[in-house]
Amino acid sequence: MANLLHAFPPSLGQNYKILHKYVALYATHLIREGGYSQALALYVQHGAPANPQNFNIYKRIFSDMVSSPGTNSAEAYHNWADLRDVLFNLCENLVKSSEANSLAHEEFETMLLIAHYYATRSAAQSVKQLETVAARLSVSLLRHTQLLPADKAFYEAGIAAKAVGWENMAFIFLNRFLDLTDAIEEGTLDALDHSDFQDTDIPFEVPLPAKQHVPEAQREEVRDWVLTVSMDQRLEQVLPRDERGVYEASLVAASTGVRALPCLITGYPILRNKIEFKRPGKAANKDNWNKFLMAIKTSHSPVCQDVLKFISQWCGGLPSTSFSFQ
Repeated sequence: MANLLHAFPPSLGQNYKILHKYVALYATHLIREGGYSQALALYVQHGAPANPQNFNIYKRIFSDMVSSPGTNSAEAYHNWADLRDVLFNLCENLVKSSEANSLAHEEFETMLLIAHYYATRSAAQSVKQLETVAARLSVSLLRHTQLLPADKAFYEAGIAAKAVGWENMAFIFLNRFLDLTDAIEEGTLDALDHSDFQDTDIPFEVPLPAKQHVPEAQREEVRDWVLTVSMDQRLEQVLPRDERGVYEASLVAASTGVRALPCLITGYPILRNKIEFKRPGKAANKDNWNKFLMAIKTSHSPVCQDVLKFISQWCGGLPSTSFSFQ
């Protein structure tokens, strides 16, 4: 079937429809064989049309990728960037289709945002001075655990927080991770205690992960660390708060219901020093933005430059305050 795809010229019209019928058939076959990345490569090559009959294929590629091991690294950048770019192409096509502003369209926009966070995290992991940016992105992804395996997300956020010295956060997230691993064994989330996450935008109602996403050896390491910290009793078991009196990564202030925009670089709420982009709802915190630009200037990181190029496409250009890169 792969050979068949080469038989079609990339012209539009009827050929394009027939081509995409074969692309969808081949992608479905690849996904069944566990080859979500080859299926993704097909849509990188041929584009992602807004056909409702393709929606399950796109969702499956997304869920397979966010569940797969080995993606929390600088090396995973190009895989995440491919997912991000395909979802961006799909969302641009959805805007021009009869599905514009439908529930499916909204869900794909959220998936695009998530893929952008993962891609930006991998890019940040390749530059030492962006370590806290990468950690913040792992923390921001927790608000999307309705679409991500919750055990994996809490593990990654906890380990990242621990690495940069945010011990309170690390303890709470890794404790939650251990509760989730127990819940997976028991087959139910009913025993979960949500008190640590009151007044945050981290959802309580998330799907039970179908399997353990973190190997036993790493789970044991976390268990030992959490136990040691508990016995020390030196940590206050509360998430850090900001000037709103709210958990610092929460977009919504529980007391007022006011919703802040997430920063394009970290996913954290923008409370001041906002840089706005042409596309409505897209903004960055000035300090984070300048930090990212500075890291590119000093490291010349091609992947960080690619993130910037994507933000420019997605958000209708870069703000005039940006440095220019020749």
